[in-house]
Amino acid sequence: MPTPRIALRVGRRVWSALALLGVAPVTPLLAQSAPVAAPVVSAPLTTLDAHRVVPVPTSVVAVTGAPFVFSASTAIVADGPADVMQTGEFLARMLRKSTALRLPVRRAGRAMAAPGNVLLLRVDTSALANVATAPGTRNEGYTLDITADTIRLVARTSAGLFWGVATLRQLLPWGIEAEHSALRLAPTVSVPSGRITDVPRFAWRGSMLDVARHFFTVDEVMQHIDLMALYKLNRLHLHLADDQGWRIVIASWPKLTQVGGSTEVGGASGGFYTKADYTDIVRYAAARHIVVVPEIDMPGHTNAAIAAYPRLGCSRPTPSIFGEGTQPAGVYTGIRVGWSALCPDKAITWRFVNDVVREIAAMTPGAYVHIGGDEVEVLSHKQYARFVERAQAIVAKYGKTMVGWEEVGKATLRPGSIAQLWRSDTALLAVKQGNQLIMSPGPRTYLDMKYTPTTEVGLRWAGYIELQTAYDWDPATYSPGLTESSILGVEAPLWSETIKNLNAAQYLLMPRLPALAEVGWSATAQRSWEGFRTRIAAHAPRWRLLGINYYPSPQVAWER
Repeated sequence: MPTPRIALRVGRRVWSALALLGVAPVTPLLAQSAPVAAPVVSAPLTTLDAHRVVPVPTSVVAVTGAPFVFSASTAIVADGPADVMQTGEFLARMLRKSTALRLPVRRAGRAMAAPGNVLLLRVDTSALANVATAPGTRNEGYTLDITADTIRLVARTSAGLFWGVATLRQLLPWGIEAEHSALRLAPTVSVPSGRITDVPRFAWRGSMLDVARHFFTVDEVMQHIDLMALYKLNRLHLHLADDQGWRIVIASWPKLTQVGGSTEVGGASGGFYTKADYTDIVRYAAARHIVVVPEIDMPGHTNAAIAAYPRLGCSRPTPSIFGEGTQPAGVYTGIRVGWSALCPDKAITWRFVNDVVREIAAMTPGAYVHIGGDEVEVLSHKQYARFVERAQAIVAKYGKTMVGWEEVGKATLRPGSIAQLWRSDTALLAVKQGNQLIMSPGPRTYLDMKYTPTTEVGLRWAGYIELQTAYDWDPATYSPGLTESSILGVEAPLWSETIKNLNAAQYLLMPRLPALAEVGWSATAQRSWEGFRTRIAAHAPRWRLLGINYYPSPQVAWER
C-alpha cells in the first residue's frame, strides 16, 4: 500500500534529512500553488495634460521635453523659513519608503546636487503677484515648474509650498504610497515637463469630525488629518461636546470628562482627550498647515455637561431611546436633538462658559472657537440671542473669533464673527449684518448622509448624497441673496450618530470629501463633473495602498 502523500511545508534541512533516509517528501504547498499574478505597475505620466490631480489646478500647461527623473543623486533643496525644511522632509519620507532613494534635504546655499537632480522648494513673497484671487487665498497658491533638470516649486508662504507638494504627490505614480512598492512602481519614477499655476478659490476649506456622538482616538484623528492634507483642506473642525459626550479635559470642571466623557451613542464607554492629546492633534495638523477649530456646542446640545453638573441645566425631560417614556436623567445615549439647554440666567452657567472658553482658547493656537448654537428649542428667541451675544463677547475676550451655526445670525454679531450655513433658513441674517458664511448645506455637504437607500451606514434626513450631488453645485449660487464675497469657504461635516469607527467614517467620507475639496479650492471655470469623475477614478489604487476605505460609486469607472 503506497504511503499517503501528506502536504507539508518543509524547510531545506528537513528535506535533506528525509532524502538521506530514503523517504520521498511531498512537494511543498508553495511549489504546488498556482503562479502568482504580477502586481499591477503604476506607471508615470507621459504628459502633464494627462494629470489626475484633485482639486483640479487653476492652470496646467504641458510642454515638449524630457521629464524630470528621480535618481540616486536627486536632492531636495529648501529655500525659506524653517518649516520649508519640514515640508521637504515630509516629501522625502514619502518617497524614500517606495523608491529606496536617499533624497537628502538641504538648505539653499549649501552644496547642492548637480543640475538635473534638484527639487527646489522656495518661498518668495512676490510670487503670484499678477494672479487674481479672493482676499487671502494668494498666500496658499503656488507655481510648479518641471523640466528635465529641476522641479521648482515656488509659493508666497510655507502653506502654499505644502499644497504644491500635495499636487506633486498626485503627479507621481500611485505606487509611491506603499511601504514596499518596488514591484508596483515602473522602473522610472518621473514627472513630465510643464507648468502648474494654482490658487484656491476660498480661504476656508474644512472637514468637521464629530467626536462627541462616537469617540475617535488621537491616532484616528491624525489619520483623518493626513487624508485632509492630501486634498488641500485647511480647517479641521472638531465637534468636541454634545448631548452624548464631552471629549476634552477642562481642568476647572473635571467632571465634564469623568462623567460626560464616559459614554457615547449606544452606551459604549466613550473617551476623551487630555490636554496633551489635544496639543498633539493641534501640532500634527499645524505641520500640515491645517488649523484646528474646536467646537463646544452651546446653549443646546449640552446634556453631557449637564449630566456632570446638573445645576447648569434647564432642559426638557430626557428623551426616550426606544418607545415611550424618557431615559433616566444623566448621560444620554440616544440621538434626539433640541431638548437640552444651559440655563441662560444663572451665574454658574456664565462661570462655566467663561472657564471652558478660556481653557480651550489657551490650548488652541488657531484664531477660532466654535460655539455651536444650533437646534435650541428650549429657550425663547430673546434668551437665545442674549446667550449668543454674551458667549461671543467671552470668545473675543480670550482673543478668538467666534464661529457658530447659522442660527447665531438671530443675535447681534460682532464684525468678523462667522456663521455656518447648514439648512439655509436663517443664514442670511448673518450676511445682512456684514458677516461671512461657511457653506455646509445639508443636502450637499453632510457626509453622514447615505449615498443611496441601499448603503448601510449613515442617515437620510437631508437626502441621499451620491458623488455627483456632493460635487455638482456652486457655493456662490446655492442660496438666493448670497454673493462670492459673502462666502468665506466650504466645510463638509461628518456627524457620527451611526459611525462607530474610522473604517465607517472613511466609507462615508470617500470619495465625497475630495469632491467637496475641489468645490472649495477650484474656480468654477475649471470644474466639471465629467472632468472630476475621470480624475478621481485614478485615485482608487492610491487609497487602497494607503489603507483608506471608500465607497465605489457606480457613477465612476474606478481604476484597478
